[in-house]
Amino acid sequence: MSFVIDNMTCALCPVTVKSAMEGVTGVRSVEIDFEARTAKVVFDTAATSAHAIATASTDAGYPARVTG
Repeated sequence: MSFVIDNMTCALCPVTVKSAMEGVTGVRSVEIDFEARTAKVVFDTAATSAHAIATASTDAGYPARVTG
């Protein structure tokens, strides 16, 4: 699933977003595209939801929303 990530302005931002998203139980992988301001996340839908992943990023200071 893809997310748009707001507030990413420096090289450390993607590290923080990735760490926050990976901290959600059920997330298998996170790929951040800094230039596009997006994250591609693979997760177990039985263990978590897109909303929980977006909330983790938002709580870290980088509001996220599902694209598409």
